[in-house]
Amino acid sequence: MAKQTVLIVGGGAAGFFTAANLDASKFHTILLEQSSDVLQKVRISGGGRCNVTHSCFDPSALVQFYPRGNRELRSVFSRFQPQDTIQWFSQRGVVLKTEKDGRIFPQTNSSETIIDVLKKQAALNGTEIKLQHRVLSITPEEGRYTVQTSQGNFWADCIVYTPGSIPKSLKILQDLSFSTVAPVPSLFTFNISHPLLEQLPGTSFPNAQLSIPEFKSKEQGPLLITHWGLSGPAILKISAWKARELFAADYRFTLHVNFLAEPFAQVQQHFVLQKQSSPKKLMGATKPAALTQRFWSRVLDLCGIDPTQQIGTVKTPALEKLTALLTQCKLEVVGKSTNKDEFVTAGGVDLKEIDFRTMESKRYPNFFLAGEILNIDGITGGFNFQACWSEAFVIAMELNARF
Repeated sequence: MAKQTVLIVGGGAAGFFTAANLDASKFHTILLEQSSDVLQKVRISGGGRCNVTHSCFDPSALVQFYPRGNRELRSVFSRFQPQDTIQWFSQRGVVLKTEKDGRIFPQTNSSETIIDVLKKQAALNGTEIKLQHRVLSITPEEGRYTVQTSQGNFWADCIVYTPGSIPKSLKILQDLSFSTVAPVPSLFTFNISHPLLEQLPGTSFPNAQLSIPEFKSKEQGPLLITHWGLSGPAILKISAWKARELFAADYRFTLHVNFLAEPFAQVQQHFVLQKQSSPKKLMGATKPAALTQRFWSRVLDLCGIDPTQQIGTVKTPALEKLTALLTQCKLEVVGKSTNKDEFVTAGGVDLKEIDFRTMESKRYPNFFLAGEILNIDGITGGFNFQACWSEAFVIAMELNARF
């Protein structure tokens, strides 16, 4: 039997993982990438270390990290989940390590390790990689597909569509009558101008509580002050879960921050007890353990408290103002910035278009989709890559079994 031609559109994580798992004896695989290089998001992920996946090995628990697509991914993860990802890379000589927060990286701390093995496995399967081939249209023709690109036409028996979230790629599917959901940014940082944050970029908090009351949203986790405002896992999580609401609000809203993740009354009691037990203790030395000295100095300054003042002489209203700034701080968000390590969108192909047992289009036979082109996204921590690996693996196994 002659080999089937599989044309993969997009040289990212999902596209390469599909190519890496296809049966070379059955398929002639061509991968089209519109840019001059492949696997670019893999390269920059995790600050160049590549956050491959996350140490959550129960599919029912894993889907809870996906603001969109959690119900549909349950069956996908039942077939290929993080433990399978670890095993897949391990079998190909890549040792992965798990960090305290559950994120999983290559032992080498280099995304090039992941890129190299994906390229190698795709090459072993005979994959032809065509760079700077921008897909212009896809036309179904008598059981096959004609793919028009910026450098000529291709014909394929099967399409695996993994172009990422490029608007033009979504337009190609809209021309094929696919139902889509307009993409909006997810996993972004908040732009905030406030004296409390000025000149303190790089200051971090191990466990802060965030809320946006108008959207009934709460998150907790590490927080980071940036040159533009706030970032860190807690911010990225809340941006993912409320991506559409924040877009509709033009990224202007009030963010409530508890830098200590402790109740007002508990923090207030902390200062009262210090005032009683150590009245001569200087305010500069009374900071809660979770705060850096630089941040503590800024808080004291904004509350009009001299760091050389003894706590026993600080009046109750001043201590209450201090406690409120630490636990009930209200910050006005005036925009967003892209989180460059893991740029993700919410939106894409409507999930009703996909048979998640195979990742095949319900509209066109032998037309498969995976990755960010779908209306699926996860929070930060390796979850978006895991969705790519799992979806791509399901596609490859389906094709291997079908032909």
